[in-house]
Amino acid sequence: NLEELVYEGYGPGGVAILCETLTDNKNRTVAEVRHGFSKFGGSMGTSGSVAYLFERTGVINFVSGADEEAIMESALDAGAHDVVSNEDGSIEVCTTLETFGPTQDALRAAGLEPERAEMTMIASTEVELDLDGAEKMLKLVEHLEDLDDVQNVYSNANISDEIAEQL
Repeated sequence: NLEELVYEGYGPGGVAILCETLTDNKNRTVAEVRHGFSKFGGSMGTSGSVAYLFERTGVINFVSGADEEAIMESALDAGAHDVVSNEDGSIEVCTTLETFGPTQDALRAAGLEPERAEMTMIASTEVELDLDGAEKMLKLVEHLEDLDDVQNVYSNANISDEIAEQL
């Protein structure tokens, strides 16, 4: 008898965190998640306290060298809301929850096989972290991800390349 639960909270520096779980014992899970937040400088929030900062988004990735024009045409015709060409040549198609399946089907029907396709949570705003905040945040996220019942952890933390190199 598994239950899907989403816990919300704040990490170091005021970073918003969503923690998706699948559990057979919600009392154990909430205790473990709460312990992680408090141990690593965060705090649990109430339901809805940070969820509004995230949007469930479908992301379909293509490797460098894929036919950008064909991907763009098929994806946009199927209802995708954005197609992004990255600096490394890879292509990312973004969809809503409702258009995720139809967009994948349209791309495959056009002979375009994605490298990866997943539903994720994209933050509408980001919080820039300094070195200390980034270290604490990464420890908190790692702790949460290591919990057996945790399926996904999302945050709106932004760690600059300069800070990441120092970690």
